[in-house]
Amino acid sequence: MRAIEPYLIEPNASIRSAMVCIDQSGKGICLVVDAKRILLGTVSDGDIRRAILKGMNLDLPVSSLLGQRETGPKAIIAPVGSTEADVLHLMTLHGIRQIPIVDGEGCVSDIVFMNDLVREYELPMTAVVMAGGFGTRLRPMTDNVPKPMLHVGDRPILQRTIEQLKKTGIHKISLTTHFKPEAISEHFGDGNEFGVEIDYVHEDQPLGTAGAISLMAESDEPLLIINGDILTHVDFRAMLDYHRKQNASLTVAVRQYGVQVPYGVIEYDGTKVSGVSEKPQLQFLVNAGIYLLEPSARKFIPSNQRFDMTDLIQKLVAENCRVASFPIVEYWLDVGQPADFAQAQEDVVNGRIS
Repeated sequence: MRAIEPYLIEPNASIRSAMVCIDQSGKGICLVVDAKRILLGTVSDGDIRRAILKGMNLDLPVSSLLGQRETGPKAIIAPVGSTEADVLHLMTLHGIRQIPIVDGEGCVSDIVFMNDLVREYELPMTAVVMAGGFGTRLRPMTDNVPKPMLHVGDRPILQRTIEQLKKTGIHKISLTTHFKPEAISEHFGDGNEFGVEIDYVHEDQPLGTAGAISLMAESDEPLLIINGDILTHVDFRAMLDYHRKQNASLTVAVRQYGVQVPYGVIEYDGTKVSGVSEKPQLQFLVNAGIYLLEPSARKFIPSNQRFDMTDLIQKLVAENCRVASFPIVEYWLDVGQPADFAQAQEDVVNGRIS
């Protein structure tokens, strides 16, 4: 029986605290319990993603999310003493990957995950990591080393990404290269040492964050595209499920980003002042540099010319193709500037990055 405490959260804790709980456990769920550990409900990463898309204040209590699911009961549970077959049947019936175990009084005693019962299957997609950039903002560290090969803790950023992909069940990985490609290929080889299959797509000239895809062989599987300077704990299985449910041509991972206005903002109607908001915090969803692309959408990427993912988004929108946004609730950091690189090193030390 596992320690249950990392999955528990009190109802008056904030939604933001639930995000931290889910990220640290890495299992996509937290259990809302009272002081006696009676289960009040569950909050999943999907619940928080929907809250972000609705513009909810993440400082609200997590109890505000209970009962807001679009369909189904508030929580699927199994009683103490349930067999593995019983629990697996419930998971299959309700399309979930975790179930709390409760006693006769409703007190949580355990939680069971799908991968406790069955071996996780390999995800039917190829990952493409864009590793060809110069990393000019991180010079002089990147004068002779590709940015994705900079060490965060004891190993390169790119190795951490590959390990995350393998852990999720993605074993086919393409690395796009341009600057100092031998530093990457000599470290990873064919990927066998890292438990994956790696091939290389070399750009003679930089082709942007989407252009290199035109150099890849056609495939009937979706492509997971990741910028090479991203550190994240994103659940790629959840992202693929979301992408399919949205029936999207392209799904863009997004991250909530706040901007503090340092002045009082005047609210007005014509020449009449109607109020003032003192130093408001503005919230935006920004591009997180992670994408899921359907094979049918690759035709919009021009051959062998510079083309960025932002260009592709605009093109797909103009063609009335569905582009979905997928809010990230797990750890995410773009290691593109010195301050971010220093933050990554700190996050390794304090355990936010394993």
